[in-house]
Amino acid sequence: MKYKELIKRALEARKNAYVPYSKFSVGAAALMRNGKVYTGCNIECASFGGTNCAERTAIFKAISEGDKDIEAIAVVGDTEDYTFPCGICRQVIMEFGRDIKIIVAKDEDNYQVYTISDLLPSAFTADDLD
Repeated sequence: MKYKELIKRALEARKNAYVPYSKFSVGAAALMRNGKVYTGCNIECASFGGTNCAERTAIFKAISEGDKDIEAIAVVGDTEDYTFPCGICRQVIMEFGRDIKIIVAKDEDNYQVYTISDLLPSAFTADDLD
């Protein structure tokens, strides 16, 4: 799957965001190495600690279906600038691989690609627990 198609799926997912407090919609699409795509949006809660980001929604959907081999994740916000994964999302993404591609996009034609290692250098991982 090309990045533009993955971004398109993230843009579609963003439409489902539940953001009555921040009014900041985010969509994500996680591409698995088997070609399957899981999408997610951010979901807010009045007790802000219960809020979940779009990236983690997509990842948790994949993991709950037994899919753990993430190739790339596209992230789109609703601003004119790029929306990057928050710190918690970066840590969760890192759990599944240091080389996962992160595509941050304004739209299908304007995007940047990083690895999760670029966005979370010197990460705390399972290796640190040995």
